[in-house]
Amino acid sequence: MTRWIPFCISLTALVSFGAPAAADEALPVQAAEAMRRAVDFYGRQVAVHGGYVYRYSADLAKREGEGKTGPDTVWVEPPGTPAVGMAYLDAYERTGDGYLLDAARAAGECLVRGQLRSGAWTASIEFAAEARKKYAYRTDPPPPRRAFNWSTFDDDKSQSAIRFLCRLDKTLNFQDARVHEAITFALDAVLKAQFPNGAWPQGFQESPDPAKYPVLQASYPETWPWKYPGGDYWMYYTFNDNAISDTIDTLLLASEVYREPRYRDAALRGGEFILLAQMPEPQPAWAQQYNFEMHPVWARKFEPPAISGGESQGILRTLIRLYVQTGDRKFLEPVPRAIEYLQRSTMPDGQLARFYELQTNKPLYFTRQYELTYDDSDMPTHYAFKIGNGLAGLTQQYERVSKLTAEQLAELRTPAPDRIRVTPQLETQVRRLVESLDERGAWVEDGRLRYHGDADDTRRVIDSSTFIKNLAALSRYVGASRR
Repeated sequence: MTRWIPFCISLTALVSFGAPAAADEALPVQAAEAMRRAVDFYGRQVAVHGGYVYRYSADLAKREGEGKTGPDTVWVEPPGTPAVGMAYLDAYERTGDGYLLDAARAAGECLVRGQLRSGAWTASIEFAAEARKKYAYRTDPPPPRRAFNWSTFDDDKSQSAIRFLCRLDKTLNFQDARVHEAITFALDAVLKAQFPNGAWPQGFQESPDPAKYPVLQASYPETWPWKYPGGDYWMYYTFNDNAISDTIDTLLLASEVYREPRYRDAALRGGEFILLAQMPEPQPAWAQQYNFEMHPVWARKFEPPAISGGESQGILRTLIRLYVQTGDRKFLEPVPRAIEYLQRSTMPDGQLARFYELQTNKPLYFTRQYELTYDDSDMPTHYAFKIGNGLAGLTQQYERVSKLTAEQLAELRTPAPDRIRVTPQLETQVRRLVESLDERGAWVEDGRLRYHGDADDTRRVIDSSTFIKNLAALSRYVGASRR
């Protein structure tokens, strides 16, 4: 299932336009066989314990996610295990081929075995016996007291696992007891981790005590440290990397799958926090993270207290979605003020700064030595301190939905059917995918393993993102050709 992006043209739409292509009688058979071979290779030779990492050397000897990984480690963060599992599930729903559901179930079982006792997931899952002892996995015997038990919302880790398991549970008619119990436990943990104001932290081990976290409106601190102070930032209210937006999307999906009002209520409370977190003038947008006094604060050493041009755009998309979901204009009210602020903050080259200094609105950067500065001439390269400007599209979305009637909003809430027609463009793409599959069933491409040096065997790779994209194209074609 493609993650919800309001009013964008999806791949489905792109392959649905144009006149029907002339029939290529051999291609549907070739595409179905290529898909089966690719899934067999990825599920049997690439997967370990049913799970995946980001990319591999062509010979599968080297593997990496956010760093090197060993042979018994799999990755949760997309495009790791949940993303590959979702690709299998999408392909199964398009074609009905049972081997795809088998592959999805294997990925689901991997995630079940990687669920922490705190309820959700961290970046990776360990399966080697000694490494597993360091983590508080639910399926294992009680661990030592110091075992790692921090579930995280960072970078869509837990959210992607929950969305996949929700979809898998539904596809299995809620009859797989292990999957159903794991996803129910995870969703309960997400609800328990929510603060009284509707926010979530970046990571959690237990439920917050409501008495310790008053509900406040965001405001500017009187002062803030120019130098990085350190601290446990992951426990704060966190928008960074769209953590709260991803959590809201996940709970809205869960409410659709399980018809459980608690999940929808929690998602809407997350929206209420977005309203509380909008900063007052002169910068009516959002910071990456807030402390418990609702002041923007430091996170990592290159993430200062500031207004974020990046996260603010993601939050605006979430507000528009919440309005479509509810018809409640309170979610739409902050949008024009934030867009106008971001428009006047746009830099001469059309980009937005990742960080704008509180109240002065000057763009903030870092030197390679991680000194905060107004100068962009010596920035680190691992992090985007200047970002793309999507305000034109956001403005168009806002203007469109703000004019819709209640009936039209209800229509937008109904998912459109996956209508795909076989076009010349799709046939050309599928033919290329069939021809580029090697004798093993692998798509090998030029690329680079980021964490293994610059040896010859790191420049030809097998990438999970590419596999997901190619499987989507093949399954759309195969499904359409069978209708």
